[in-house]
Amino acid sequence: MNKFSGTGVAVVTPFHPGGEVDFEGLEAVINHIIGGGVEYLVSLGTTGETATLNKDEKREIWKRTVDFVNGRVPLVAGIGGNNTHEVLKSIKNFDTTGYDAILSVSPYYNKPTQEGIYQHYKAIAENTPLPVIIYNVPGRTGSSIGADTTLRLAHNFKNIIGTKEASGNFDQFNYIMKDKPEGFLFISGDDPVTLPMIAMGAVGVISVIGNALPQICADMVRLCLKGDFVNAQPLHYSLIDFTDLMFADGSPAGVKYALKQLGICGDTVRLPLVNVSKAIGDNISAALQKLS
Repeated sequence: MNKFSGTGVAVVTPFHPGGEVDFEGLEAVINHIIGGGVEYLVSLGTTGETATLNKDEKREIWKRTVDFVNGRVPLVAGIGGNNTHEVLKSIKNFDTTGYDAILSVSPYYNKPTQEGIYQHYKAIAENTPLPVIIYNVPGRTGSSIGADTTLRLAHNFKNIIGTKEASGNFDQFNYIMKDKPEGFLFISGDDPVTLPMIAMGAVGVISVIGNALPQICADMVRLCLKGDFVNAQPLHYSLIDFTDLMFADGSPAGVKYALKQLGICGDTVRLPLVNVSKAIGDNISAALQKLS
């Protein structure tokens, strides 16, 4: 699955000031990201504010995204949730045209056991026409997919092709990398640790900051994948302060503010998210000037 090596970007969902989806803004964001040289896009992951979109909006965003991308890069659809039955129904009703895989977040809020997490992904694997990338983000879900569970899924289901790991647990990373099947994709889910994760064997990142700075992100990841960490390190370090600011007042409020400063789309977010404070906004603007 070389199409998912490199930099993927979890695309934001632009909104008009009144809260409606801004499809012109979405097209502009997609063109900006692809123009920066990334390898693939993720439509309606966490960064796309999926939790505040209804079914009709999701369906239209997925369709328009295929139209806007127009075959230029592979596409991944974010389809997950904490109600397994509803996730399976969403997958059954999903128009796979133009999509290459599904990214499915671990069930949140319920705090399932490891067996519950395994059975959730087993049900998805047995009922999906597309390959699946599992997504471990305990900071949002309230539970973590253990290394043993990830490996069990990886070995038992050939259509579970990888994991997006955002646990920050390097001990867990070690065990996954040591015992994963050949070809199983280990993907960074945290921009700041992408470089060390690639050094361990990760194939790239699904990025938030790549919405605003796709070229720097893609260049850094490509250097890492070539083993040229000496030249990758300056790019990595140049992004640290900017990345911190992207999450200082919540994500994707930070990266949407950056996109507004770049003239690509507005920075409206849907409640319960709010816009960044003036102080953080000023710091983001200064950081962008430094990186441009």
